[in-house]
Parts: sequence; structure tokens; C-alpha cells
Amino acid sequence: MNKLMIVVALCLAPCSLLLGVDEDKQLEKANNVINEIMRTPDQGVPRDLLDKALCVGIVPSELKFAIGIGGTYGRGVLVCRRGGNGAWGAPSLFTLGGANIGFQLGGKATDVVFLVMNASGTRKLLQDNIKLGVDASATAGPVGRSAEGATDVQLHAEILSYSRTRGLFAGVSLSGAVLKQDNDNNEHLYGKKVRARDILLHKTVSVPSAARPLDASLTKYSPHGGQPFA
Repeated sequence: MNKLMIVVALCLAPCSLLLGVDEDKQLEKANNVINEIMRTPDQGVPRDLLDKALCVGIVPSELKFAIGIGGTYGRGVLVCRRGGNGAWGAPSLFTLGGANIGFQLGGKATDVVFLVMNASGTRKLLQDNIKLGVDASATAGPVGRSAEGATDVQLHAEILSYSRTRGLFAGVSLSGAVLKQDNDNNEHLYGKKVRARDILLHKTVSVPSAARPLDASLTKYSPHGGQPFA
């Protein structure tokens, strides 16, 4: 197992350089992903689920790779409603990665979107390092105009996740993926050290100008909803 993690770490290092750390560009890409997905409502995230979500995570063009041992790596943006049920607030940056066996040689770029459906899931994401499906319940989300066809498992999950590859959008399980708050790039975005908890749960961190288009898009598609964090 230790050898596996060393190999994955060596693979992730060049991937992080390839994806870059331009925070403004990352926010712009996240906004593009949300708009492109929600403009096709029959193949998008159900509006009623988006209305209920406390937070939305977007990983534009997550990089997948595989050379015997496969893995994923991506930089994402997490936005929560102020207080859990208010207006969409300031973004916190994170990384999403994982290691798994069975990938074939090759790679492809994939957009990942996930909804955090309750306060418990939100608090878990604020930990330094969590494993989805283990530390927080996560399952593939339903697709379409509404969540009428959602299963009981989906309706009670802490996190509902989706992916888009080559235009095909579908629910996908992120079970086993590791999510880490990106404190260094948050510091670069805000010009000071700031905890993800303060960004996402409190109302004291202002929304940077680069994040306002993303907030406006989320407001357009889900103007109200959520539930208080308390």
C-alpha cells in the first residue's frame, strides 16, 4: 500500500503543474461548466435538488490518467449558501484526487460537479482531508428536470455527484476520492490566510470579483433553498 501511494504521489505532482493554479481562471471555468450543464435541463442537475443544496462543488476538466495504476487529480471550487440558506457566498478552493486499479493506458478530461445536501456533509468537507464514500456519504446523482425519479439512497446522501465527459453528463460515484481544502491557493485568492470554514460558513469573507459571475449563475438556477447550518 505504501508503494502504491508513493507512485500516485509522483504521478499527481506533474498533474498539478499541468492544471495550473490561476484562481481567477479556475472560477471562470467553474462558471462555464455550471452554465453549460444547466442550459440543457433534460440532461442537467435537477433544479429541485440544486435548490435544496447547501453547497456546490465544481472541478472543471478533472484530469484522469492511467499507466498500470490509475488515478485522478483536479482543482475545484466549492461555494456554499450564506448560513446554509441565504445567498451564494465566497468560494473555497480544493483539490480532488484518488487512486484506483484497473484503468487502461490513456487519459481524458472530465468535469465534475457535486451537491452537498445537508449541514453534516458541509462540515465534513471542511476537514483537512476526507475520503468521499467513507468519511461522507456520496452517491451518483439523478439527472433531469426534477428529482422525481431519485432513489431513497440518493435522496438521503450527503453528497450527490456528477461528471461530464465529451458532452455526456451523468451521475457518477466519487466514492474513494480524497478531497482536500487548498489553503495555499485560498491565501493567494484572498490575499491573506483564511480558513475554509470562515469562507464557507461565516459571512465575514467578501466574495472576490472573479467569483461574482459564478454566484450570479448559481442564483439564476437556484435562487432560494438550502437549510440553516445550525
